[in-house]
Amino acid sequence: MTTPRRPLLAGNWKMHGTRAEALSLVEGLLGRLQGQLASGTREVLVAPPFTALDAVARLAAGTSLRVAAQNCFHEARGAYTGEISPAMIADLGVSHVILGHSERREIFGEDDAQIRRKLEAALAQGLGVILCVGETLAQRDGGHTVAVVEGQTRAALEGLALARPDQVTLAYEPIWAIGTGRVASPAQAQEVHAALRACVGRLGQPAKQMRILYGGSVKPDNVDGLMAQADIDGALVGGASLEVEAFARIVEFEA
Repeated sequence: MTTPRRPLLAGNWKMHGTRAEALSLVEGLLGRLQGQLASGTREVLVAPPFTALDAVARLAAGTSLRVAAQNCFHEARGAYTGEISPAMIADLGVSHVILGHSERREIFGEDDAQIRRKLEAALAQGLGVILCVGETLAQRDGGHTVAVVEGQTRAALEGLALARPDQVTLAYEPIWAIGTGRVASPAQAQEVHAALRACVGRLGQPAKQMRILYGGSVKPDNVDGLMAQADIDGALVGGASLEVEAFARIVEFEA
C-alpha cells in the first residue's frame, strides 16, 4: 500500500465480552502488539461494549492503543433512558465512536438524519468518528452500490466543517459481507473506496487525507490483498478482533 495515510486497524467487538474477558483480551493485545504499537506506523483501536468501556480505557491509558465506543446518542443529557451521550463517552478518556454501522441502520432503524445528528454531537465533544456506509446484497445486485454509499456519505458530510482530516474516518462495509464469511474481492473493495474518496472530494472535504477502512469479514487470510489497494487505509474488523492472534495478524498485514 502506497499512501501517506497512516493505516487504522479497528476491532469492533459488538455485543461480546464481559468486563473480565475484555480486560484479558486487551492485555493480550498490548503484549502481542507491543512493538507495533511502539512504532507508531499503524494505529490500532478496539471498540468494546459499553459495560467494559471504562475498564478498557483505563487499561489502555498511557499506551498508543485507541479505544472507541460502538454508538452514542445525539443529545448531551436528558430523559433518554438507556442512551449514552458523547460527553459521557469522552469523560472516560475514549477517543472515538463508531456511527452508522449497518446493524444500527438495519436492526435499530437509524436513518441518515439520525446519524448526522450523532456525528455532529460526537465531533462537538472532540471524539473521532468512524462513519460506516454500505449496501445490501439486493442493492449490489441491482447495480446501486455506488449510489447508496455516496448517498450515505453525502448525508453525513455535506456542509460539515472539519478542523482536521482525522476527525472522520469512513468505513465501507458491504452489508452482504458482514458476518457471512463472504468478502468483497480486493478489486471490488478498491472500486468502491475510490468512488467514496472522489465523493468526499466533491463535498469539499479533505479526500486525500481522509482514511477509508474496509469492513466486511476481514480476516488474517484476506487482509494482505485488501491492504495492497491504493484507497484502502485500514480495516474495521468484527469476529477476528476477538482473538489476539487473529487480530494481531491483521494489524501486522503485509502489503
